[in-house]
Amino acid sequence: MAVRHRSLDEIRNGLHVVRQSPQEVGTLELAVRRPTPGTREVLAEAVLDPVAGLVGDSWSRRPNSRTPDRTPHPDMQLNVINSRFTELIAGPDRDAWALAGDQLYVDLDLSADALPAGSRLAIGDRAVIEVTAEPHNGCAKFAARFGRDAHKLVWTDEAKNLRLRGLNARVITGGTITPGDTVRRIG
Repeated sequence: MAVRHRSLDEIRNGLHVVRQSPQEVGTLELAVRRPTPGTREVLAEAVLDPVAGLVGDSWSRRPNSRTPDRTPHPDMQLNVINSRFTELIAGPDRDAWALAGDQLYVDLDLSADALPAGSRLAIGDRAVIEVTAEPHNGCAKFAARFGRDAHKLVWTDEAKNLRLRGLNARVITGGTITPGDTVRRIG
């Protein structure tokens, strides 16, 4: 699937919509599983587990250069991205959103000011995730899928504070989640 690469001006002109994301209570817009590198499954229902992360996702099998033994990083279990930013760079087709490589797409303010490391989010009736301090950065794949301007923008100080490329989290309390579920700050 090819996505039209937005210009830097187009993206900057749309950031006001991202800044209007709800701060306390939002919505899970999309859940995506990555069973193998490069594959995406948009889910009608996802299961979060404190050990496995998003059940069926390849996170638990991916080596990580940030751990001494290259095992999966426990503070990078989940990648969460703002759905308004994703729509800005990918368009309204949610299958195109999945190209970002994140598991959870939420309509919620993910900025560092709104959700510092240690903040907890309840998703649906039972699941709870915790924002970690590990940064979630854009990579070459992100640039290839959404364009050099989108990639360039996510590395700016403003974008890092807004966490336009998303954030890392870990599962605290497992549960089944579905798109449309409420996402709310707790604690």
